[in-house]
Amino acid sequence: MADKLRMVEAIRETLFEEMDRDEGVVVYGQDVGVNGGVFRATQGLLDEYPNRVYDAPVAEAGIVGLGVGLGAYGLTPVPEIEFSGFMHQAFHQIQQHVARLRTRTRGELNCPMTIRAPYGGGIRALEHHSESFEAGYAHTPGLKVVVPATPADAKGLLASAIRDPDPVVYFEPTRLYRAFREDVPEGDYTVPLGEADVVQEGDDVTVVAWGAMRHRAIDAAEDVDASVEIIDPRTISPLDSEAILDSVRKTGRCVVVHEAPKTAGMAAEIIAQINDDALYYLESPVQRVTGYDVPYPLFAREDEYVPGEERIRGGIERALSE
Repeated sequence: MADKLRMVEAIRETLFEEMDRDEGVVVYGQDVGVNGGVFRATQGLLDEYPNRVYDAPVAEAGIVGLGVGLGAYGLTPVPEIEFSGFMHQAFHQIQQHVARLRTRTRGELNCPMTIRAPYGGGIRALEHHSESFEAGYAHTPGLKVVVPATPADAKGLLASAIRDPDPVVYFEPTRLYRAFREDVPEGDYTVPLGEADVVQEGDDVTVVAWGAMRHRAIDAAEDVDASVEIIDPRTISPLDSEAILDSVRKTGRCVVVHEAPKTAGMAAEIIAQINDDALYYLESPVQRVTGYDVPYPLFAREDEYVPGEERIRGGIERALSE
């Protein structure tokens, strides 16, 4: 059985189910209780679990740091940071404590924390509300980094993240919270971390895209006179490199799309892996279609910054023509 849900509804449903499944799951963060979260992803949780849902002060380092202690003492913290752009205030805790606890204690302690945060552009928000910094977290050993692109994946990946014994940063694309509905399996449903989704099969060119860019890549591919294969990694770290490499070995051409700035973004790492392990299969240089190396602009210039269908289609056509 399945329900037709939006992404935010799938996330909310998963939180209810995981808190019901495991009494150790604790949800907390700014406005997650009384207000139900800035996007209402936690609406109703406080009423159902009054002793395991807490509103927190505006102190991101404290929110994340608290989870280190909760995890070390056997609980499963699921904090929410209102917007991923404000996670930088907690980066010290994430990089130096959350990600290192298992290594530091030689496996005696772990930190089964899932840090949820709205991520990326598309809602014409204020400064610091639309950044895409997934590469920084992927560069932190000990962290898993997840970006769902559909309601079903949002449920399955979140359930897997909460059950994972190690820390996960779970980025929720704000553009997709209420963008569309789809069938979401009822009950216990998981999607493995580190396993990409072959969104559509093709023979001429591979497009790698995640989050909101997955859907723009699908739309762009419809207007290209070629057979386009689209790969959604779903998990940025660990990255399903083999799924990408197998596709590139088949098609011989590749385009990588992401919202984040170009320099040192995840596209650069994916291209490096392709060059290491599939270089002789390439018929043309791998193309990058990304955000620009500037601070994320205010809403008047947002559409020019975020890769759109025209820019993605141009990247595909360059890969096909060279």
